[in-house]
Amino acid sequence: MANQPVVLITGALTGIGRATAIAFAREKASVVVSGRRKEQGQQLAEELRALGAQAEFLHSDVRFEDDMRKLIDGVVARFGRLDVAVNAAGTEGDPAPLWEQTPERYAAVFDTNVLGTLLAMKHELRVMSAQGSGSIVNISSTMGARGAAKLSLYTASKHAVEGLTRSAAIEAAAFGVRVNAVAPGPVETAMLNRLTDNAERKAAFLAAVPLKRAGTPEEIADAIFFVASLKSSFMTGEVLRVNGGKTAS
Repeated sequence: MANQPVVLITGALTGIGRATAIAFAREKASVVVSGRRKEQGQQLAEELRALGAQAEFLHSDVRFEDDMRKLIDGVVARFGRLDVAVNAAGTEGDPAPLWEQTPERYAAVFDTNVLGTLLAMKHELRVMSAQGSGSIVNISSTMGARGAAKLSLYTASKHAVEGLTRSAAIEAAAFGVRVNAVAPGPVETAMLNRLTDNAERKAAFLAAVPLKRAGTPEEIADAIFFVASLKSSFMTGEVLRVNGGKTAS
C-alpha cells in the first residue's frame, strides 16, 4: 500500500464497514466513506478526521450505476487517485424457507449484494486499471462456502460475490490490480442480532463456532487491512475466511 493511500469504503456507516474506515483512518489514510444516510455519513467522516485522517463522506447507493460512477469520479476529483476499495455494502434480506421466497425478495438481496459489488468494481477498476495499481476487497461471508437453512438468497448472493471476485482478479491482474475477498463468520453486528432474533438463539448459534464466540468488527477490519495492503502483494483471486473455525468444522 502506498504512503497515505486513498481508500474508498462502501457500506461504511455501520458494522464491519465502519470498523474498517476507522482502521484505515488510524493509519492516516485518506478515507472516503459512502452509504445512503447522509447525516450518519457526515458524522463518521468527522470522527475519522478527529483521528488525523483526511476523510470525506460521499452519498451513494450501490444498486444504481450512476451513483457508482459519480462516487468513483468524486473520489478521484477529491484525492486524485484510488488505491484501495472495500466493497462492504450488503443485506441479509428476509430469512425464510426457499419455497417462501419471491422475485421481489431475490431482487432486494441481489441488487445490493451482487449487482452492487459488480457496479462498484466496474468503476473502481476503470480508475485502477488506468493507474496500473490498486487493491479491491469484497466482503463475502461464511455462507459463500456453505449453505444455511432460511438463508438461501443471502447464501446464493455471497457465492456470487466470490465468483465475481475470482473472475475480476483474473481480468485485473494484467493491469497490476489485485481483487480479493474477506469472508467473515458470525460478527457482533446488528445483522447478527437480526438473524438470531433473541439471546437464546444467539447463544446456541455461537455455540456451534469452534472458538465459541462471535468475532468483532475490528477483527474483521484487521483482516481487510491486511488483504488490502502490500503485506499480501502476491495474493489475488482469494477469499480469506475469518470465522472462528466455522468452515473447518
